Amino acid sequence: MAKEKKGFFKEFKAFIMRGNVVDMAVGVIIGGAFSAIVTALTNQILMPIINFILFAITGGQGLEEVYTYLHKAYLLDEAGAVTTQIDLANSIYIDWGAFISAVINFLLIALVLFLIIKLINAVHEGAAKQKNKYDPLTKDEVKALRREGKSSDEILAAAAKKKADEEAAAAEAAKNAPAPAPTTEELLAEIRDLLKAQPPKA
Repeated sequence: MAKEKKGFFKEFKAFIMRGNVVDMAVGVIIGGAFSAIVTALTNQILMPIINFILFAITGGQGLEEVYTYLHKAYLLDEAGAVTTQIDLANSIYIDWGAFISAVINFLLIALVLFLIIKLINAVHEGAAKQKNKYDPLTKDEVKALRREGKSSDEILAAAAKKKADEEAAAAEAAKNAPAPAPTTEELLAEIRDLLKAQPPKA
């Protein structure tokens, strides 16, 4: 029984420590926090600005009051008489304002996500370019040149020289390399050509 428990906990530990499980957990946590940031940005900052603009354009009627009534029900006063105030709870209407707000909210979230992802990609591209800036020099070689007091231009010149030397060495090696051995098909083709070239016997 003890061996079974030990094996179970060992398998459970191996499961939770798998790379994809940990990455997925981190992604879910960061995604939740990121979603909260985007939602707060759209709902608390951008949407009030848009509602204020629409409020000014419509002359005091915001998206919350944009309805198309299919059937109107009116409120009753204390005496039971019908008033002119519409009872939304018992009316049948199309809420265009809620639909337009949802569309605007979606577009804003998509725009914010696009801008943030574009910024992240730009940072990654800049880091990748900086990383490959001194290629084919290794990190140790770049550090050694910096300790010698070399400037960035001098390090770039050293990288270009190393690259040119490597390309020249590769070209020289390819030039002096022995010819590859003929394949079986090439040997058979040469034998056929030789047999065809021999004169027929009398």
